[in-house]
Amino acid sequence: MITATPFLTGFALSAAFIVAIGAQNAFVLRQGLRREHVGPVVLFCALADVILMGAGVAGLGAALERLPCLVTVLTLGGALFLTWYGAGALRRALRPAGGLLADQPAAALTLRAALARTAGFTLLNPHVYLDTVLLVGGIGAAQPPGGQPAFLAGAGMASAFWFAALGYGARLLAPLFSRPAAWRVLDGMIGLTMLAMAAGLVVHGRREHGLQGCGTRSSSRQRAEPRSGASPP
Repeated sequence: MITATPFLTGFALSAAFIVAIGAQNAFVLRQGLRREHVGPVVLFCALADVILMGAGVAGLGAALERLPCLVTVLTLGGALFLTWYGAGALRRALRPAGGLLADQPAAALTLRAALARTAGFTLLNPHVYLDTVLLVGGIGAAQPPGGQPAFLAGAGMASAFWFAALGYGARLLAPLFSRPAAWRVLDGMIGLTMLAMAAGLVVHGRREHGLQGCGTRSSSRQRAEPRSGASPP
C-alpha cells in the first residue's frame, strides 16, 4: 500500500527539480514541437529519472561522494556536449528559414539520433547526479521504513507527468511555430542557453571542485595529513 506522505514528498520534490529551464527540457520541447519520436524521448527521460532516483535511494549517492574525479569527468563531458549542441542550434537559427520548417523531412532526426541526444542531455549533466541521485535519492533513503517505494512512485509520477506534458503539450504551440521566424528565435534561445550552461558548468566545477584529476585530491590530502606514526618534535 502506498503511504500518502512519502508519495507526496517524492512527487513535490521531483517536480521542484524537474520544472526548470534546462538543456533536457529544451530538447524535449523542441522534439514535441517537431513531433519527432516524442514517445520514446519522453519515456527515456522518465525512466532515467526513476532509475537514477532509485539508485540514490539504494545508496549510490554515498558512493559517488567518495569518487571526486567523477564530478570532473561529468563536468567536462557535459560542457563539451552542451557546447556542441548549442553551436548547432545557433547554426540553425542563422540558416535560411526553409531549413527550419517542422514538416521538412530532410531535417528530421532518426530514432537512434534522438535517443542518443536525449541520453547526452540526461547523463552528461553533472547536476543530474548531484540533484537526482544525491539530493532526491538521499531524501528518499531517509524515508521511514516502508516509505521508500512510495517516495519513488511519487517522484517517478511527477517526472512522467512533466515530460509527457512538455513533449505532447508542445503541439499546442504549433500555430506559432508554423512560421520559420519562430523557429529561428527558439533555436537562438536554445543555443545561447546551452552555451551559457556549458560555461556555467566549467565555472562551477572550477570553483567547487577545482576540476582536479582522479589522483590529485587524494594525493594532496595525503600530503596535508601527518603520518600517524610520526613523532612530535
